[in-house]
Amino acid sequence: MTRSPQTQPVAAQSPVSWATRLDQIMPFGSSTSSKRARLTPEEPAVIVRGDGCRVWDDQDRELIDFRNSLGPITLGYRYPAVDDAIRAQLNQGIVFGHPHPLEAEVAERFCDLVPGMEQARFLKTGGEAIAAAIRIARTHTGRDRIIQIGYNGWLNSLGGGGVVLPGQAGEVPGVPAALSALHHAAGWNDVDAVGRILAEHPGQVAAVVIAADYARMEQGREFYPQLRRLVDEHGTLLIFDEIVTGFRIAIGGVTEYFGVRPDLAVFGKGIANGMPLSVYAGRREVMAACGPGRAVVSSTFGGETLSLAAARAAMEVYAGGDVVGHLWRQGERLWSAVGGLFAEHGLPIAIRGFAPCPTFVAEPGAPADTIDHFFRGAFRQGVSLYNVSYVNYSHTDADLDETLSRLGRACRDAAADGPGPEATGS
Repeated sequence: MTRSPQTQPVAAQSPVSWATRLDQIMPFGSSTSSKRARLTPEEPAVIVRGDGCRVWDDQDRELIDFRNSLGPITLGYRYPAVDDAIRAQLNQGIVFGHPHPLEAEVAERFCDLVPGMEQARFLKTGGEAIAAAIRIARTHTGRDRIIQIGYNGWLNSLGGGGVVLPGQAGEVPGVPAALSALHHAAGWNDVDAVGRILAEHPGQVAAVVIAADYARMEQGREFYPQLRRLVDEHGTLLIFDEIVTGFRIAIGGVTEYFGVRPDLAVFGKGIANGMPLSVYAGRREVMAACGPGRAVVSSTFGGETLSLAAARAAMEVYAGGDVVGHLWRQGERLWSAVGGLFAEHGLPIAIRGFAPCPTFVAEPGAPADTIDHFFRGAFRQGVSLYNVSYVNYSHTDADLDETLSRLGRACRDAAADGPGPEATGS
């Protein structure tokens, strides 16, 4: 693939300097909580450019990247077909006061590719698209209560005891008790808990919103059909959060992979290979709830054309090539080999879940900082990992060979050094 010349990196500054500046000017040190660097100086405080499956920090340190912008980079950084589509549309304009033809074209193509989707609309982030789906569900059913399974974005972290951030459950500051009382948290693969909530509030639950548990996704083979049957018995809608799983475990996400159709679904991240775009879609009858005279879901930038042009190009790559197959093959090869490295060096870490989006898990009894200690070593060797890590379509066999060589050194060093001084036990 031929890529256009890159811009030069920014003037070098120490990672501590960037971390300090970010912490001083904004809460959490980033507009995205999960992007804040926790493991400096090994972890880069900022990334300034990317190409294919590699990124560079402000010191021009190169890292083979498996964060992929926390999921949106599914094809690769600066993927030519997508970037060319963005450039071509930029010459025509970015946003207008009437719909652009891309709105219809991308919605049509999306509904062609994802089973059961009859109508679709666009927003910018997955969280707000889930919020739109919840409003649609409440309008369609005339009910108020929502059951949430997994992390559905910060806008929807409303019920006490639910998932506040990925992997973090607890109370939610800033949410009125009256609103929180309408949102009920249930666990992954716990159909009995969902059934109890439905029974305790008969005829009151508008929808069950579910995001897959990445480490235990295989359980969806039984869980999704059970959930579909249960909500149908109660006249409750089923909403799939496909923000990570869509265009990754299958083009149509868990909807396609497990063969269970929701009433509404939300896609994001990989649909536009890094451009900000989310889709909320579903059955025509249900989507009518956000039509004229019904629930208002509207955003000036929903039809922004650069993101739609990127999505149209990306979807054609998915449809015309074996992108998902590549993610599975390369993921299975890489993560099984990394698991072998953990065993070889006696590191109490496991990699669990489906190969396109697995999760690092500390084994029972491991020191509290086991995974962080390994991640520090990986950053030191030039590999960028996260709790949920991804291969992309630009990761070649040679890239994986180099990754395994680097991670072999990281495992050796982690085994020799032992856990860091911050380890306090679980």
